[in-house]
Amino acid sequence: MNIKELDKMELSDIKGVGPKMLENLRSLNINNVEDLLTYYPYRYDIFEPINLNEDYTGNRIAINVNIETTPTVAFIRKNFNKLQFRCNHNNKTMYATIFNRAFLKPNIKLGNIITLIGKYDSKKNTFICDDIKINPLTKKEIIPIYHTNKNIKNGDLIKIINNALNDSVSLYNYIPTSLIDKYNFVSKKRAFRMIHNPHDYEEIKKVSIFFKYEELFLFMFKINYMKKDNSEIFKEEKQFSDNDINNFIKTLPFTLTNSQNEALALILTDMKSNHKMNRLVLGDVGCGKTIISFIAMYASVLSGYQSVLMAPTEVLARQHFVSAKNYFKSLNLNIALLVGSMTKKEKDLVKDGLLNGNIDILIGTHAIIEESVSFYRLGLTITDEQHRFGVKQREILKSKGDIPDSLYMSATPIPRSYALTIYGDLDVSFVTEKPGGRKEIITKIKKYAELKEVLTHILTEIKNDHQIYVVASLIDDNEELDLKSVETLKEKFNIAFQNKVPIEILHGKLKQKEKDAIMMRFKNNETKILISTTVIEVGIDVKNATIMIIFDADRFGLATLHQLRGRVGRNALDSYCYLICDKDIERLQVLEQSNDGFYISERDLELRGSGDLFGIKQSGEKTFKIANLKTDLKILMQAKKDSEEFLDSKAYLNNLSYYKIVKNLDKLN
Repeated sequence: MNIKELDKMELSDIKGVGPKMLENLRSLNINNVEDLLTYYPYRYDIFEPINLNEDYTGNRIAINVNIETTPTVAFIRKNFNKLQFRCNHNNKTMYATIFNRAFLKPNIKLGNIITLIGKYDSKKNTFICDDIKINPLTKKEIIPIYHTNKNIKNGDLIKIINNALNDSVSLYNYIPTSLIDKYNFVSKKRAFRMIHNPHDYEEIKKVSIFFKYEELFLFMFKINYMKKDNSEIFKEEKQFSDNDINNFIKTLPFTLTNSQNEALALILTDMKSNHKMNRLVLGDVGCGKTIISFIAMYASVLSGYQSVLMAPTEVLARQHFVSAKNYFKSLNLNIALLVGSMTKKEKDLVKDGLLNGNIDILIGTHAIIEESVSFYRLGLTITDEQHRFGVKQREILKSKGDIPDSLYMSATPIPRSYALTIYGDLDVSFVTEKPGGRKEIITKIKKYAELKEVLTHILTEIKNDHQIYVVASLIDDNEELDLKSVETLKEKFNIAFQNKVPIEILHGKLKQKEKDAIMMRFKNNETKILISTTVIEVGIDVKNATIMIIFDADRFGLATLHQLRGRVGRNALDSYCYLICDKDIERLQVLEQSNDGFYISERDLELRGSGDLFGIKQSGEKTFKIANLKTDLKILMQAKKDSEEFLDSKAYLNNLSYYKIVKNLDKLN
């Protein structure tokens, strides 16, 4: 097979795909033929025409009918119409109605037999259709249902996918032949036909396993390949004294936890070795990951190298900068800040200092990865909240040094077994303890009827000069959803506190500069109540905040709620988290019972599935089209084992399907 055969076929080569349809497909992120074929159905409608010989009221069914009257169309309001006609089913006359399908009228002709799909009401003798098949069903039919939008209908996708399958195109087969034989898998072409046009439920089940395995096998191969490739990258060993490190640790105003010491020991060992460090420090909110990164930067400086820490927002970067200046104040280190809001003159001074080696430690935002930023001798790159950056951004940062050690930090605790698998290309350190002196956050579930009690507590905290976070799930009101928005809550809080308490709102529609300014005012205690969506920055340290209130808490996963409540409790004060909702109380009680993020992530996985548990969707990485990290764990583990054996055997070197994959992975490393 010529490896470019699939690449050569364009979407526009498929029958039915003109310029407009091409645009519509791209709106679904379908940019090539492989995207199209792997745009799997998310469910199937299974229909088999039945006879109404019993009461099927309320059930979604399919029946064949004979048309007895010409259909009429009534316009209820603009863009909303009703098509109605009389029909006969097994000598039983009834009226059929379907909404917003006026275009079907010319096809519904007297005497014709069609299939109605929908619900029958025996009392009113009416059939409310959600679909009508002009060509009647004569046997069981399975209809794949795809995620669509206003630009493209489900039927359009079915036709285009089937047209693509009818073309003679060679497909990449990512499962090695030996494993296809071992597991008795069907061919790739047949698998695509089965998943898009299944004959029965068993076929759907069988072919779903094929594609899940392929997706997870390919994913684990990439992970294992990068891990192997990284292990073969050698760099200059960093030379520093353990005594110097220990002396610095003694100057800290707190004692490191066992968990912090274990993670730090592994990092320092990595830095001293001749293998490039690629380590992820995974810890709960407030576990003290930042000081670990500062100690690593100090070790790098002692070795004669520069260090850089990249944070996702300016507020967080400035916070780290102030902390670093404070921790290193007794040492002769030059620490600089580089963020987007600085003037050109300020930025140029920093860039000059980096290039001539005068700056030891740089802390900043995306501004760090601009092409004009160069280092004299970069030895360590640190990415804070690593999932907030894409692969390319992290690679640009690493490319600014000659094989620098790389450290990543994430405050999204996930189950250990999953972390070791999905981050298999990295060495993972878990920080599971919290520093001493911090109290457990008291979490309480409150119904809306109990809101007055919460408001009274807020007022008490404000009188004690403390601050409050309030989280809503929406920015603006939505008529269809009975949920509280940030705008509504601001109005209600202003009324409750008679406009005497400084309140601001924060959400994703604001520009980054506006968000940074709002967060800075809150950090400086100018704002007493911050009402926000979930954009409240992870890692922002406002020690004066003592209450977190989350409205419509049932809308969020436990892991997200735990992340949000981690904005308070960053001091020795009593801190509280109120979960406001009237339903799903039993699930939320997990948060009342525990402050352990790793335990909560396990429970969240059990109760809700993987979802966005790992905080990785934001960067568009490690997401799956058909596999599910919760329900497909057995497939994942088998794919992991098989991919390791495939890699060790070097059989991939002779597999054309892996040629391009390996080439791209080599570029990353």
